[in-house]
Amino acid sequence: MKSDRIRSTFLDFFEQRGHLLVPEGSLIPDDDSLLFASAGMVPLKPYFTGEKRPPQPRLMSAQRCVRTVDIENIGHTTRHATSFEMLGNFAFGDYFKIESMQWALELLTEGFGIDRDRLWVTVFEDDDETEQLWRRLGLPAERIQRLGIKDNFWSIGVPGPAGPNSEIFYDRGERYGVGGGPAVNSERFLEVWNLVFMQPGNNIDTGMGLDRMALLLQGVDNVHEIDLVSPLLSKVRELTGRDDNPVSHRIITDHLRASELIVGQGVRPANTGRGYVLRRLLRRSIYHLRLLGVTEPVLGRLTGDSVIEREERAFERTLRTGSRLLRSSLSKGPLDAKTVFTLHDTHGFPVDLTEEIAAEQGVRVDRAGFDLLMEEHRRRSRGEVG
Repeated sequence: MKSDRIRSTFLDFFEQRGHLLVPEGSLIPDDDSLLFASAGMVPLKPYFTGEKRPPQPRLMSAQRCVRTVDIENIGHTTRHATSFEMLGNFAFGDYFKIESMQWALELLTEGFGIDRDRLWVTVFEDDDETEQLWRRLGLPAERIQRLGIKDNFWSIGVPGPAGPNSEIFYDRGERYGVGGGPAVNSERFLEVWNLVFMQPGNNIDTGMGLDRMALLLQGVDNVHEIDLVSPLLSKVRELTGRDDNPVSHRIITDHLRASELIVGQGVRPANTGRGYVLRRLLRRSIYHLRLLGVTEPVLGRLTGDSVIEREERAFERTLRTGSRLLRSSLSKGPLDAKTVFTLHDTHGFPVDLTEEIAAEQGVRVDRAGFDLLMEEHRRRSRGEVG
């Protein structure tokens, strides 16, 4: 099933159940506590907090998101992506747990044809009610797992909407890892839908990952091979002329996809805020291209974006000089704070990239010492010391 059809199937299903489609919100939220819209509910946050009144009690959306908390997992797992689309249904003082759970099961099994016997769910460890409701809906106790606050209590990451949640997983089979359910954190069990029960207020916030659903319904191995992403992945593979480093191919593809989306929102590379996220994504892409033997600037050719092309050219000299110094330092053992600071301050080599390269070679980095040197440097710059 193509991604467009997955989206339309979801929206049609909830339209038939009285939900109003709200326009996609900006990737840049009107919220100083967030860099990007990281979930489908972000544009609707004022409705959950009571700052604004929703146009009606039942809403639905298709929202493009950017989430960087999992950046170190990109390419190494089959399910993580920096940018993705979230499909969601929401209720404000209307229906609550049983309806959202029942509809999720109905859409997954009847709308998308997913085998109910391969579905698992997790619930918050103290949420007896939700476990009983899943059992009433026909899920056996052995495929319902209780997890703690880290896994099954959702919040936006700052003071605001929050509540216990229940996640729905699909068992992809032994090929993808060991059994034992979602609690084992295996690639085998893919989270496809998150149901958040906002309390107090009895509000519902759900998010189904379009990219992950496409992975399942299109029969591909990872989210970078779905129809929305595979053309870019193919271009990256063709340009490098190699197929022996799939992790780097996926990192480049993922980061370029996210970068194009971010640039399209008017963000430009910078050393702070949203611009730093963009710069970090592009520089990681460039580094992995060099690992694959691509030495000339190619991001402009891959994306057709002049902003991205300029950033690549600007980073070239930094990468060459910094890489030489870093390789020399890595051969001597753990990286001390002064070396990391010199790479960053004198040569403009990002500390995140230093840490990543060092980790690949099993070399420890004194990040705490670096942070102290950076703070001292900032104080000197402000004229507070010296």
